[in-house]
Amino acid sequence: MKKTLITLLLIAATAPAAWAQDRIYRCGNEYTNNAQQAKERGCKLVEGGNVTVVQGTRPTGAAPAAPAAGTGAGAGTAPAASPPSAPRVATNDQKARDADARAILESELRKAEARHAELVKEYNGGAPERNALDLRNPQRYMERAAELKASVARSESDIAGIKREIARLPAN
Repeated sequence: MKKTLITLLLIAATAPAAWAQDRIYRCGNEYTNNAQQAKERGCKLVEGGNVTVVQGTRPTGAAPAAPAAGTGAGAGTAPAASPPSAPRVATNDQKARDADARAILESELRKAEARHAELVKEYNGGAPERNALDLRNPQRYMERAAELKASVARSESDIAGIKREIARLPAN
């Protein structure tokens, strides 16, 4: 009897919240719960689930928007200019930062190359050394070989990415 009463009270408490939800309409990138406005604008009813819309903030000192890439003469050839309100950094400080960045990236490159060498050695050209578990379970061996192959490919990709980052840094 007590369980039934508690269940009924819970249902009664949650029912008004369910009735309070209005229908939500989507009008392009905007949402509304005003049925009349939605009908006038030809909006579509959003089915199932709740919609949460968070308004973004607009930047202050609104500068005119840059043209989209691929438009205008010489589009995509010049680097993006920093806004006039951006703080200026002394040349020596920037060179020190660039040198630090280069040192960090070169250190990461050495670590990545060492990891890659270990993985290549373990992968052994597609025939990794079998261990006790692999001898009992051939499927496990095949899965381990596939994982090693994927790890080798991923490490090659990591090394290429680090080299690209180093190439983007200004020369000393």
